[in-house]
Amino acid sequence: MLFRSVIDLVAATAERRGHSVLRMPSGAGHDAQMFARVCPTAMVFTPSVNGISHNVTEYTEPADLAAGADVLLDVLLALAGTDDA
Repeated sequence: MLFRSVIDLVAATAERRGHSVLRMPSGAGHDAQMFARVCPTAMVFTPSVNGISHNVTEYTEPADLAAGADVLLDVLLALAGTDDA
């Protein structure tokens, strides 16, 4: 399956798994910001309780972490050409 971007692939993968999708820009200096100079990138965000992130009080439910990891795995398999989709 062809996608216009890695971001589109992440969104479609999350939706296929039944998760809600919200596209949003990130001003944070994550690795994706550095890699974007040389290859397509995207980030998978998971919801933190009360929307708190990058703070010592940040907490993300284990189920949300697992969901994000599942999306990441599916995206990597798709990019590697080994997915069943």
